[in-house]
Amino acid sequence: QGQLVESGGGLVQAGDSLRLSCVASERTFRLYTIGWFRQAPGKEREFVTATSSSGSRLYNADSMKARFTVSRDSGKKTVYLQMDSLKPEDTAIYYCAAGQGGRWSQALSYVYWGQGTQVTVSS
Repeated sequence: QGQLVESGGGLVQAGDSLRLSCVASERTFRLYTIGWFRQAPGKEREFVTATSSSGSRLYNADSMKARFTVSRDSGKKTVYLQMDSLKPEDTAIYYCAAGQGGRWSQALSYVYWGQGTQVTVSS
């Protein structure tokens, strides 16, 4: 019911771009806010961005907003995370998650999680 499947991660060089995909079930895509989080080794899970079912967006910080873009494709039931000008510090496992209510930036607000996709940025 709340299945989320991420894809698109990989090994890239600093300055490259990647687009991550998060495919959701129809109900989840239609009713839930979809968020992106990332977790680097030895660090806590970090909020990246989120988009609501109505298309509203929230980014963690201006620095991410300048390089990351979240979007939704209703036909494909997919939420994308376009990442440009990647830096080595962007290296992490990226997760998408679905939730209703609460603060978008808090992981506890999300009830469904994908398995994650690894992004590695070399210098």
